[in-house]
Amino acid sequence: MHPQPLARRLALAACCLSPALALAAPPPADIFAIETSPAPIYYEGWIDFNKNGQRDPYEDPTFAEDARIADLLARMTLDEKTAQMTTLYGFSRVLKDELPTPAWKDRLWKDGIGNIDEHINGNEGWTQNLPDPDNDLPWSRHTRALNTVQRWFIEETRLGIPVDFTNEGIRGLMHSGATSFPAELGVASTWNPTLAREIGRVTGTEARALGYTNVYSPVLDVARDPRWGRIIESYGEDPFLIGELGLQQVLGIQEQGVASTLKHYAIYGIPKGGRDGHARTDPHATWNEVQTMYLAPFRKAITQGGALGVMASYNDYDGVPVQSSHLFLTEILRDEWGFEGYVVSDSAAVEFIHQKHRVAPTPAEAIRLSVEAGLNIRTNFTQPEDYAEPLRQLVHDGELGMDVIDARVADILRVKFRLGLFDAPYVTDPAHTDDVVRSADHLDVAAQAGRESIILLKNEGNLLPLEGTYDRVLVTGPMADDKRAWWSRYGAQRTPFVTPLEALREAFAGTTTQLDYVKGVDAADANWPESDVYKEPASADVQAGIDAAVAAAREADVIIACLGETDAQCRESLSRISLNLPGYQQELLMALQATGKPVVLVLSNGRPLSTQFAVRHIPAIVEMWFPGQDGGHALTDVLLGHYNPAGRLPVTVPQSVGQIPYNFPTKPGAQDKDYGQVEGPLFAFGHGLSYTTFAYSDLSATPTTGTIDGDVTVSVTVTNTGDRAGDEVVQLYLRDNYSSLTTYERRLAGFQRLHFAPGESRTVTFTLTREHLQLYNADRQWVVEPGGFTVMVGASSADIRASTTFTLTDADGNAPTEIPFNGVTNDPI
Repeated sequence: MHPQPLARRLALAACCLSPALALAAPPPADIFAIETSPAPIYYEGWIDFNKNGQRDPYEDPTFAEDARIADLLARMTLDEKTAQMTTLYGFSRVLKDELPTPAWKDRLWKDGIGNIDEHINGNEGWTQNLPDPDNDLPWSRHTRALNTVQRWFIEETRLGIPVDFTNEGIRGLMHSGATSFPAELGVASTWNPTLAREIGRVTGTEARALGYTNVYSPVLDVARDPRWGRIIESYGEDPFLIGELGLQQVLGIQEQGVASTLKHYAIYGIPKGGRDGHARTDPHATWNEVQTMYLAPFRKAITQGGALGVMASYNDYDGVPVQSSHLFLTEILRDEWGFEGYVVSDSAAVEFIHQKHRVAPTPAEAIRLSVEAGLNIRTNFTQPEDYAEPLRQLVHDGELGMDVIDARVADILRVKFRLGLFDAPYVTDPAHTDDVVRSADHLDVAAQAGRESIILLKNEGNLLPLEGTYDRVLVTGPMADDKRAWWSRYGAQRTPFVTPLEALREAFAGTTTQLDYVKGVDAADANWPESDVYKEPASADVQAGIDAAVAAAREADVIIACLGETDAQCRESLSRISLNLPGYQQELLMALQATGKPVVLVLSNGRPLSTQFAVRHIPAIVEMWFPGQDGGHALTDVLLGHYNPAGRLPVTVPQSVGQIPYNFPTKPGAQDKDYGQVEGPLFAFGHGLSYTTFAYSDLSATPTTGTIDGDVTVSVTVTNTGDRAGDEVVQLYLRDNYSSLTTYERRLAGFQRLHFAPGESRTVTFTLTREHLQLYNADRQWVVEPGGFTVMVGASSADIRASTTFTLTDADGNAPTEIPFNGVTNDPI
C-alpha cells in the first residue's frame, strides 16, 4: 500500500473517531491550564491562524493538502521557516518553563517551532537527577498544560503554526505513570505481531490523550553484536522478525492519529566493537548487507506502514555520516521508498559531522551538509538558537538556497497537516485522559506482553513448574528485589515496578510455604566495568553476602536465583566487552549449586549472556530480559505453572564473547566448525521451551514447480502432544539453494504464534511472496531468480522438524539444473 493515502486515512480516522479530538471551534477555557478567554480566531470548521479575518487556503480544510502547504509556505519569512527546522527540548532539559511566560516573546520560538520534545513528561534522568514537574500528573493536568503551550503558538505567533509535541515510546509512552511494557527485546521474544500492534495502539492512544502527536518508536536497528548496550532497545538480530514487529508497532501508533518516528536510520546497531557512548561509528557492512539486513525493517515500515517520521542516526557509512548523506536521506528514503514525513536528527548528530566525523571544517558547514542531504529538523540538548541562527546566516550568505529550505519546511508542514493540527489542534476533553492512561484494557495488554515475553531456556527433569508442596523456598540474587533495575530512559517514568520477590511473596501468602530472601551480591561489583577484564577475589563483605545466601539455601527445598544485569549495566552508552554475569554473581550461583538443592535460574538482563556454568549445572533457566512494571507477576505465573511459557529467542546466545560475530542469519560456512573453537551457539535463534510438547507433520509446498512471479503456499500440521494447553511459535525458514550471489544458509520467512489445547492439531499455512523469495543481485536490483528453494519448519533455527523443496522457473518455464551437495566440503586441514 502506498504510504501517502495510508497516512492520510490513519490521521483522518483518528481525528474522526477519538473522543478527545474534534473539528476546530471556539475552545472552552477549561481545557487549558490557564483559563482565559480564547482569542477571537476560532470559527466553526476553521481557525484564523494568521489573525487577518480571512479564511486563507492553509486555514481551510476543504483545500487539498499540497495547496495548503504551498499557501502557508509562501507567507513565511526566513526566520519562521528556520524556526520550524528546530527542536525545542521541553521542561526540564532545555525549556525551563512548563507553561508559557512573557519571556517567550523574546525567544526564537516567537516565530514558531518545529517540535517540542519530551515536554513535562516526568523523565527521571539516568541518575534520577531531573526535577519532578508540576504538570505531569494527574494526566488530565498534563493535557491541559500542552493545550496551553499549543494555544500560545497558535494565538501568539504571527502565522499560528501548531507545534508537533514529540516524545519517546519504545516500551510504552515515556511519561509519568504511563502503561509500562517490556523492553523491545522482550516484545520480540513474544514473536507476536498482533501483540506488537496492540502495544502500539496503547502507546499511541495514551500519547494522543496526553497531548503528544509524535512518538519516537519503534527502534528498528538490527542488533548483530550482543555487546552493544542498546540491544535491549531493539527487536533483536533478524531483519524479518524486526520488520514484522516494527510494522505492526507503526500501524498501532499511527491508527491513533499520532506519527511514528523510526529509530535509528540507518546501520546504527553495529558500531565497531559494539561500542556506544562516545563511539557509535564505523559500522562494518557490505552494501548488499545494508540492503538485505539493515535497511529492510525501515523499508517495510515506510512502504507498508506509512511511517511519518525518521530519526537519522549518529554513525557514518563508508566514510559518509548518515546525517549528511543525500543517498540515505533523500535518494533511498524519499525517491525510492516514497517517504513523505520529516527527518529529525538524533541529539547532536548534526554537530557530530564537524566534531566527531570531521568531514565539515566548521559547524556551519555541518549544518549545510545535513540540510542539503535531506534533514528537516535538528535536535540537541542546546538552545534552538544555536542551530537556527547559523542556518539563517547560511541562507543570507548564499551558501544554502531558499529552495532547499522550502522543501525541508514543506515536509514538516505536511506532517502537521496530516496529524490534523491545523484543524483540531487541542485535546478537547482533558478529563477523559485520566480514564485513558493505564486503563484496565491497557494494563491487560501489558500483562499479556509480560507473560508472552518470558523464555524457558532449559528445564531438565521438568523442575518447572513449581507445582509441588515446598516447606521453604529461597529467593536470592540482585535482580530479585531491585525496583530500579528495569527502569528505562525511553519508557514509562516514575513507575513502581513489581519485583519477583514481591510477586512470589504475594503468591505464597496464606500457604504453608515459608519464603526466604537473601540478596547475596550486587548486580555489579565496585570495580565494574574493569572487573569484566580482571576480577579480584571476592572481598570479605562480598563473601559474607554469598555465605548468607548459601546458609539460607541449605534450609530450602528449592532456590530461585534472580541474576543478570540492571539498566546500569545495559543501556545506551553502556556496552560491555564480556557476556558473563557481571560482578560476583557467578560465584553466588556456583555456591548455591554446590548445596545440592535444585536451583531455578531467572535471568533478567539486557543482552544475551554466556552462562556456561548454568547451562551445564543448573536444571532450569528462565529468561525475562527487562520486563514492564508488572514483570514480577508475569514471572511468578510462569514459575508456578499458571502460565505456560512460549517466548522464543530473538537473538543468538553465543558460547562466549570470543565467538562474536555469531548471529542469525549467516552466510554459508561463516559459522561452521573450526577445530580450534567450540562449535555452535549456547542457545540458537528462535529457541524456547514449553511445559508441553509439539509434533510437526505433513509439510507441503504448493506448487512444487511455479514461476518467479508467483506465490508459494506452505502448510504443515502441528499437534500438541502433551497434556497441557500451550502456545507454539511455528517458524518457517527458507534457503535459496543456488543463486547468483551468496545468500544466507537459511533465513526466517514466516512465523505464527498459536495456542493449542492438549491433543489439538492444526494446519498452519504460510504464503511466500516476492518479498520472501527475492535477493539483491550484483546489479543492485531486487530479483527472484529461477531455481530450487528449500523450505524448513520447526521450533527454532536449529530445531528443524520438517523440510521440503520447490522450484521456480522463468516465464518460459526454464530453471537452471542444480545438483544438490549434501556432503562435507573438503577443506584443507
